[in-house]
Amino acid sequence: MRRLPLCVLLVLLAIESPRQFHGAEPSTQEAAKTLNVLFIGNSYTARHNLADVVKAMVEEGQPSVKLEAKTVIYGGRRLADHWRLGSQNFIRSSTLTADQINATIKDLEVQLRQDPRDKYAKYAVERQRKLLNDYDTTRTRWDVVVLQSYRDDVEGGPSSLYAQYAPKFAELVHAQGGKVVLYETTPTTQNDKPLTGMPDAEPVIEKAEAIAALADKIDAEVAPMSLVALECQRQRPDLTLRFVNDAHLNQTMAYLTACTLYAAILDADPRGLKLDSITDIRYWQNKDRTKDRDNLPIKKVFSDQDRADLQRIAWEGYQAMKQMREQ
Repeated sequence: MRRLPLCVLLVLLAIESPRQFHGAEPSTQEAAKTLNVLFIGNSYTARHNLADVVKAMVEEGQPSVKLEAKTVIYGGRRLADHWRLGSQNFIRSSTLTADQINATIKDLEVQLRQDPRDKYAKYAVERQRKLLNDYDTTRTRWDVVVLQSYRDDVEGGPSSLYAQYAPKFAELVHAQGGKVVLYETTPTTQNDKPLTGMPDAEPVIEKAEAIAALADKIDAEVAPMSLVALECQRQRPDLTLRFVNDAHLNQTMAYLTACTLYAAILDADPRGLKLDSITDIRYWQNKDRTKDRDNLPIKKVFSDQDRADLQRIAWEGYQAMKQMREQ
């Protein structure tokens, strides 16, 4: 992939893309379409009930769509771990056999015998047994599967674990006619304090290029959170994107992420959405459920200006990734 000069990319990020109409009310004769979306990830998907926020945005922006969301979450785990833990069974649940589930359970039990302290294998066995018990009612054909990266994509390029395992999952998604969305997290570049200078864009763009190459290889859309975060830092340095007392994305970054996932799942513009709040699921000292990890209100309501800015920035970052891939 030809490398975009930094100055060119920043210009692309600042381009105001044409407004894409997304809020038409369905006619009385129009039946609601169900969109089945599976999210595979860790706490970067679990925090703020991100899948539920995306569902609310989609159903607001596309009133004729009913989004059915499911998450497969293992805290701190990467796609390589998800493969070891059998998460691929959830992708292929529409064609999965009981024998295949039992084989996965046996493999996980071997892992547990080898390492009884492997809590993730224990959780995975429980999850696979539930999948087996609910076999007749959970055979879902996924329209979209969101594959979250974590620290498995930091090195970038074809040698990263994300680049090795995303294609394995994508092959299963494409086999059932589904769409893949690469949710690229950016845990190392989020700011916990307002910025007083310009962020270092070079490593962000290098990583985004690696994700773009991977997306081209496996025919996927991208929620490019590194580019989106960079553009937010450039335009709104007053905003913070992670907690001070917690290494995770804060409510502002979660809102940006939900808007970007909306764009990637639907290829639609999130600008104009009315949803204006985000609530985290982890609270102050694990005691006060009304306060977040920074002892601030756990539910953040965005001003009209902030909401409009975040939606626009998410859309610009999504468009910048598409333009990067067209070079």
